Amino acid sequence: MEYIKIFFVNTAVLITLAYLANLLFKHTISRVPEQLKQVIWVIMAVFAGWLSSFFGYRLDEQVIFDLRYVPLIISAIAYPQPLLLILIGVGTGLMRFTFGINMAAAAGVLNLSILGFICAAISPWIRRSPMSMTAKGLIIILVVNFFNAVNIILFGVISLHEYVSKIMPVTFPAGVALSILFALIARDFHLERERMRQIEEANALLSEQTEELYKNRIVLEERAKQLMLASQYKSEFLANMSHELRTPLNGILNLSELIAESDDMAAREEIQAYGSLIHRSGEDLLLLINDVLDLSKVEAGKLEIVHEEVNISELPMLLYQQFEVIAKQRGLDFTVKLDDGLPETLVSDSQRMQQILRNLLSNAFKFTHQGGVSLTVRQEKRKQGARETSWIEWAVSDSGIGIAKDKQLTIFEAFQQADGTISRQYGGTGLGLSISRDLARLLGGMITLQSQEGQGSTFSLYLPTTLEDKA
Repeated sequence: MEYIKIFFVNTAVLITLAYLANLLFKHTISRVPEQLKQVIWVIMAVFAGWLSSFFGYRLDEQVIFDLRYVPLIISAIAYPQPLLLILIGVGTGLMRFTFGINMAAAAGVLNLSILGFICAAISPWIRRSPMSMTAKGLIIILVVNFFNAVNIILFGVISLHEYVSKIMPVTFPAGVALSILFALIARDFHLERERMRQIEEANALLSEQTEELYKNRIVLEERAKQLMLASQYKSEFLANMSHELRTPLNGILNLSELIAESDDMAAREEIQAYGSLIHRSGEDLLLLINDVLDLSKVEAGKLEIVHEEVNISELPMLLYQQFEVIAKQRGLDFTVKLDDGLPETLVSDSQRMQQILRNLLSNAFKFTHQGGVSLTVRQEKRKQGARETSWIEWAVSDSGIGIAKDKQLTIFEAFQQADGTISRQYGGTGLGLSISRDLARLLGGMITLQSQEGQGSTFSLYLPTTLEDKA
């Protein structure tokens, strides 16, 4: 009968401690990091085991009967993690030495340590089993109580006959019954912990969704802004295009009308001048149409690239001859420089190279009022992994109006110029740089820009010397 009284005292102490621990976890410890939470749990479980021994029944000076293994059962249900259960088992066992170092205490340490390892061994099953928490709790209770009795029989200092005939018939069923009671408390704690975890996950998911919605809103606003800008640029492009088309067409119509209305006495020189102007207007119109067609072919992926050997020294001289007259007319210096050590040829498309460089040089002369324009050709070696590649740089520099830093990316987009007023002041459709950039990519190269507003610009076309070196 004394055993039952002591078990009920143990039960009252452990229930009180479980209630206080539940309150502490719910309102304080639940907010700390998971690792710290587990450390606190181990300390509380070991303390609960020690408290159970403190209020346990002393059979004699050495032997104490108690429910110190109950916190281990609760921990196996609430925190089925091997290392944590081993620490609780060994820690609770070692606390037995605080009541005296003797054979009974050593047996108690060994008993709780074995129970800790047994709980650790079945913890993976506890986590993964599809059984209900109630069924798993009952199995844990029976396993721990059974091995507790076996350990007392094997390692205890009480005689086998006395334990089996007098003590075990009372303590084993009482231990199982009280363990079930505490398992129900543990189940409530587990459900509360699971509910808190679900709330935290739901809050985290809501935060992620809110952040994702905010990001999507920013993206949509940015796209809407880009669409508005694209619409604006296309409107400006159509206005510029109508102007660019109208000018040479009006010239052709007016001059052809003058020729038609002229009498036979008109001077041959005057007719030739009209014809020359008509021819020049037709060339301007053809170049404009070619730009539009090239852009549409590039976007459709139907622009053909013809790879052949291109003489590196001939192309700059050809460009010099084409732009020398423009430089003299505008009072600008125009220089062409080829660095020493250049290879004789590179493999590329000569026609598209000329188209890119003509666009870059045309822009340079268009936006330069004083100073000059230069074309420099140099070789550059680059490392691509363990392989060294050879590139030719065609740098077109001018001392013109320059480009603001925030406009240096947009000018390469179709229909766009650094400033909407530029088209009205300087003319052009805003297609040249876009086409040049796309052509450079098709040739396996790229175009870079260095510019400072008011101090000129340098556009550099980089092309590989061979197809194997392309980017």
